[in-house]
Amino acid sequence: MAGAADERPPGPPAEEQLQQQHVACQVLPERLAEGKPGQGFLSSFFTNNQKCQLMLLKTLETSRSRGPGAGDPYVKLLLDAMKHSGCAVNRERHFSCEDCNGNVSGGFDASTSQIVLCQNNIRNQAHMNRVVTHELIHAFDHCRAHVNWFTDVRHLACSETCVRDRAILSILAVRNISKEVAQKAVDEVFESCFNDHEPFGRIPHNKTYARYAHRDFQNRDRYYSNI
Repeated sequence: MAGAADERPPGPPAEEQLQQQHVACQVLPERLAEGKPGQGFLSSFFTNNQKCQLMLLKTLETSRSRGPGAGDPYVKLLLDAMKHSGCAVNRERHFSCEDCNGNVSGGFDASTSQIVLCQNNIRNQAHMNRVVTHELIHAFDHCRAHVNWFTDVRHLACSETCVRDRAILSILAVRNISKEVAQKAVDEVFESCFNDHEPFGRIPHNKTYARYAHRDFQNRDRYYSNI
């Protein structure tokens, strides 16, 4: 997900690249060392992969539909916000259905700017919508901020902070650290990150609030274009 070439920070140093590969391989085993998804030629014929691809397609297509009841408003707003920030999302480039370790449902691979969807753990369409929403928030943070996912656990905690206990569990699922370290990281960033509502502008308690947030985001865009 690339914006203008002169706006992106330089690539990570070699030590950080090794950390990225190590972390990704812990929970996303199909990620190859060079940072590309390890899908074989026959992978699309497996049932889990087919189901994952179809559910993803439905999530993204309905989110681009028009009308008050069309699509998932969370995904719709995040896709618009990504595009507005110079990081337009392409389904074939930025999503990959793969098998994952443990109970992980998905992950954001910062080394390739890809969202990994765990085809062996995502159970149904509603689950897919939630996973895509969660990982798009990470992708949005990665696009708009200089997030150091792999060497500063506080940055990961900030992006995970929707509710404190759930943030701690999310960090423990993808990092080999103690619960105390995860709690400390969340506590250090909780106040500032809990009050960071971008791109929603408010806490979207349900889909109705998310639709209002999407409308406000579109209106804000029109307002600034006329200044």
